[in-house]
Amino acid sequence: MANLICLSTFCQRGIRPVLLCHTHLSRGLVAYQKNRDGRIHTASAHSSEAASKHWTGERVLSVVLLGMAPAAYLCPGPLLDYSIVAALTLHGHWGIGQILTDYVHCDAKVKLAKAGVLLPSTATFFGLCYFNYHDVGLCKAVAMLWQI
Repeated sequence: MANLICLSTFCQRGIRPVLLCHTHLSRGLVAYQKNRDGRIHTASAHSSEAASKHWTGERVLSVVLLGMAPAAYLCPGPLLDYSIVAALTLHGHWGIGQILTDYVHCDAKVKLAKAGVLLPSTATFFGLCYFNYHDVGLCKAVAMLWQI
């Protein structure tokens, strides 16, 4: 993760001591936020730990999805159908959430955007679960599309 390093550290000591200093390597990313009265508040270490775990979870989910593709071809079934539905929906929800984090900046707009993403993600999840229960299932449907 990126480290927050003061510009004065670069100017006085050079780049090499900053990069090799143990305290700078162990320090996590600190996010700054200005309050309405102009004071700066820093995020706690707990939030950077949660962000790190979230990032790791996203990577694990991506690797799991890569493993589910051949499994869906080799042994399609209801358990795998519902697992793929949950994984794809969560993967898409997290991905769109990251895009919104990059482009939406006002606090009120962020809350509105997150609520706006939650609704289609929920509808997608329940729609695909409905399709799995009342039709052939996601794996079988994709296999049928490939046969066309």
